[in-house]
Order: sequence, then C-alpha cells, then structure tokens
Amino acid sequence: MLFDMDGTLVDSEKVWDVALHELAAHAGGTLSEPARLAMIGSSMATSMRILREDLGQPDRDETADVAWLERRVEELFAEGLVWRPGAMELLRAVREAGLPTALVTSTGRRLVEVALDTLGRDNFDAVVCGDEVSAPKPDPAPYRTAADLLGVRIDECVAIEDSPTGMASAVASGAAVLAVPAELELPPTDGVHLRETLVGVDPAYLATIFSRVTT
Repeated sequence: MLFDMDGTLVDSEKVWDVALHELAAHAGGTLSEPARLAMIGSSMATSMRILREDLGQPDRDETADVAWLERRVEELFAEGLVWRPGAMELLRAVREAGLPTALVTSTGRRLVEVALDTLGRDNFDAVVCGDEVSAPKPDPAPYRTAADLLGVRIDECVAIEDSPTGMASAVASGAAVLAVPAELELPPTDGVHLRETLVGVDPAYLATIFSRVTT
C-alpha cells in the first residue's frame, strides 16, 4: 500500500494554504487562487516558481522563501493535523492486515517528521519524501522508489492520491490507483478509481481494485 500524505491522509493542504498566503504577504504581495491551486501536489521547487511568477518577483531568493515557509508550516504541523475522512481507519486496517505500507509525499523530510507525530511512525515500513527522490511527482520515481523499499513489484501495489499531479505519478509508476479528491476536482482518468472519501474503504475493497486492474 502506497499512501500520499497531504490531502489524502491528513487535511494539511489547508495548513499549506495558510502558510503560502502568509509568505506572499511577507513578500509584499497576494497569492492568487489559480496560483495556489496549481501548487497542490507539486514539489517545493515548482511551488516556489509559481509563487515568484504570481507575485511578479522572478528574482526572489528561493532558498530564503523555502526556509521561511518550512519554519511556518512546521509550527502549524506541530499544532496537530486533522485526518481526512476514513483515512485513519483505513491505515489501521491495512496495518492489521499485515500489508507492507509506504508514505509517498512531495513534502520534505523535515516537515514529514513532524507530520509523523500525527500519522504514527509505526504505520509505515518506508517513507519517501519529496526532497529524497531523483525526480518529484508527477514523475513516477517516488512511487517506484517506495515499491523498491518495500521489496515488492510496483504492479502489486495500490497507490492512494488526492491530486492530479499525484495521480499522474502513481499511474505512470504502474501501480493501481485510488483517488479521493480534496482541494481539486479530479477528472475521470484511465487506470484511476475515484471515490468521494476513504470512508468504507478497507483491504477487501482495495483487493477488488487490484483485481480489476490485473484481469
């Protein structure tokens, strides 16, 4: 089992929303809604490029902006994260079933370590962070790396995502994909099974997704 984090397991996109708007204000501007939506599921480098373009400040110091943003998000993460509907129950059921499980996120290791205080470190056999892969989502590298760390074939895995960028990464990797929208509407996509929430999803349901993909 391969789980995305932001927007899939926890409602952390709202935390990023607060911090990114504060960063834009710190820079003397205002983050537009289209720019914010374009950042969802993307890497830090991509988000910072979108921010600079949106603010009309192409020469902003990315390193300084990333440091500012990570400090603020770390503060907000430390206050506790809210689980997405059905996510905690699914993760618990997956672990009780003994399924190898990885967290596959575009968020950097520093912030993931804080989020794991909510998610539970023992819930994952592997953790793949956005700053530890050869290429970020939508590249398939994060999901393929996770499968390698678990010692399983990627076509034996189900990936759960919430964003178009994450979906593209998971589909390209060769995993079966379950998508549950959070901040963005998800269009019907070949190879992707859509649900409104994770409520009611359990290992038996995930097995039906996998069987439909492989038959």
